[in-house]
Amino acid sequence: MTASARLTADLPQQVQAARVTWGRTLGMLFARTLLFAAFQALFALGMTLAGSTAAWDASSAWWPVAALLTNLVCIALLIVLFRSEGKSFWSLFRVEPGTWRKDMLPLLLALLITGPIGFLPGTLLSQALYGDPQAASLLMIQPLPLWGALLSILFPLTIIFAEIPLYFAYVQPRLEALSGSRTLAVLLPALMLSLQHATLPLRFDPAFIIYRAFMFLLFALMLSLLLRWRPRLLPYFVIVHGLMDLSVVVFLF
Repeated sequence: MTASARLTADLPQQVQAARVTWGRTLGMLFARTLLFAAFQALFALGMTLAGSTAAWDASSAWWPVAALLTNLVCIALLIVLFRSEGKSFWSLFRVEPGTWRKDMLPLLLALLITGPIGFLPGTLLSQALYGDPQAASLLMIQPLPLWGALLSILFPLTIIFAEIPLYFAYVQPRLEALSGSRTLAVLLPALMLSLQHATLPLRFDPAFIIYRAFMFLLFALMLSLLLRWRPRLLPYFVIVHGLMDLSVVVFLF
């Protein structure tokens, strides 16, 4: 049995022992969405106190730093929550020597499928909402001071431990154990992974909110199905995820 499988194998017993609760599970499900908005609000407050007359709009440029801070909070929470269940959070990222060869073919096939659905829906949504396939993405690439752009590099380096593990290594198996529904456990984390982007950054533009909320929905659903089917693929997908977000940060320079 792999490390990731061992981490979730005894969940029904843990639920009975009240180690896993609806409060913790749902709290983590919505944590990133709320934290993104909360950190942006803090930036906006600071800019308001500094005399900015358009603090909220200006704060949206700092979304990579808001994501970085959110990642750090989520990693800390995951470490504590796994430890409370007698597990090691870092064990999630251990590749078992005897399984990696078996995982290469399904991983490559999955990447061939998830690659296009990770990028194409955003382009189509931008075209439908703005009449330009690049217009929505350009709203996210706003100038930052050099130190802010350099700090943003830490965002993709931390998201690998904070996003996919939260939704699919923590929330998904516990949601299934609590609800008894495999369908709910696949759909709800995928939906929230997609919807969380509506607050990163939060711009009060309905078209932009729709674009951000649904641009990754198909990707999230595919990822949820794959990791529900084979949890030991998680270490590979978090690396791919980090590389995807690193390519976004490059544009800040």
